[in-house]
Amino acid sequence: MMAKGTRRRVVVLGAGWGGLTTARHLRETAPELEVVVLERNPIFWSCPLSNKWLIDVVDTEFLLHSYAEPARKYGYTFVQTEVIHIERDKKRVLTAKGYVDYDWLVVSAGIKVTYEPWFGNDQRAIDHVQANYSSAYVPSAEHLGLKRRIKEFKGGTIVMTLPPPPHRCPPSPYERACLMAAHFQKNRIPAKIVILDPKPRIAPIGLGYKQAFEELYSKTITYVPNAGVKEIDPFNRVAKTAAGDFKFDDAILMGHHQAAELTWKLGAIGRTADGKPTNWAAVHPQLYNLKDDPQVYVIGDSVGAVSPQFGHYPKAGHVANRQGRSVAQYIAQQAKGQAPTPLLIDNLCYMLVNPDPLEAINVQFDYKIGPEGHLIQTQIDDNERRLSLWKEDLRWYGLMMDEFARG
Repeated sequence: MMAKGTRRRVVVLGAGWGGLTTARHLRETAPELEVVVLERNPIFWSCPLSNKWLIDVVDTEFLLHSYAEPARKYGYTFVQTEVIHIERDKKRVLTAKGYVDYDWLVVSAGIKVTYEPWFGNDQRAIDHVQANYSSAYVPSAEHLGLKRRIKEFKGGTIVMTLPPPPHRCPPSPYERACLMAAHFQKNRIPAKIVILDPKPRIAPIGLGYKQAFEELYSKTITYVPNAGVKEIDPFNRVAKTAAGDFKFDDAILMGHHQAAELTWKLGAIGRTADGKPTNWAAVHPQLYNLKDDPQVYVIGDSVGAVSPQFGHYPKAGHVANRQGRSVAQYIAQQAKGQAPTPLLIDNLCYMLVNPDPLEAINVQFDYKIGPEGHLIQTQIDDNERRLSLWKEDLRWYGLMMDEFARG
């Protein structure tokens, strides 16, 4: 697809928060390198703030951006194509448009939602769920479908299953439930939202959500802990869980999350002690490169466990952005023949729990190296819902988009 030039090349697979950040910062940290971004989608769709978009708190322009504009602005090459295979032994990527050679490879492909733990190889059931009860967790037409379902819902019970952890953006299902409940209450729609959570309690930022459920949405939201899914019958509309069986009129069935398909094609999935796949990429906890291939990186939601204290980094856009910044520096150091110097990252999430009046809550994660050399996570919850946090959310999001997504 692209002839090998005189400059060494970094190929970035995936143009989400992590991939675009990596490409943008590489042009600053290593201007001598060629940077190529490969992405199958024609336009950038940002998942953060998409819950607000579902009930029209923000419009579509907040979420959609052109890939061409930031590529022109920062000087990297963007190619819309499907990745077919990754040949690490030959250091090249096979795409629908041909081969691309690389010197460094960065995979930032997000997650894959899988329904096989529920349905095995019953493709008919999987197709029925994706067509009727999809979770809208990956940028796609599923978001449009969910928004339509919310707007057209006339009343009844909506069951929302949460994926077992780790999963993308842990607080987002609770936020979505709050905003849906607000929409139904405002429009006098007789709806009940039943949250089936496999965890024993709301987490993260449990107090803020508990207060929102009880003080704002007690007539609409029912929260059920320890409700791991045992069986889903999508045709008869029944969810069977460890906490009982729940019938529904509509549903948001959030399947299990695992590393994106490209991460599996890369051969980067970790293994348990008994040889089973962990479903997430095994990478260095701070450098994010493969242990047997130090010039190949995986960042963002596909990253596996990094600490015995807290397990996985939160699978959030902010984390992907920070990891992208770090990897841009690591590659620049490697290009100069230097060993990468680890950078500690952080995470920041805002959740809108009340659209009228606009009130948000917040959670922050900080990281340090503990006395035994492991990453230690500190979580700071801000449970007091207020307008100022919503304003901070908009400012944070605007800064992020200006950094890597807007030309």
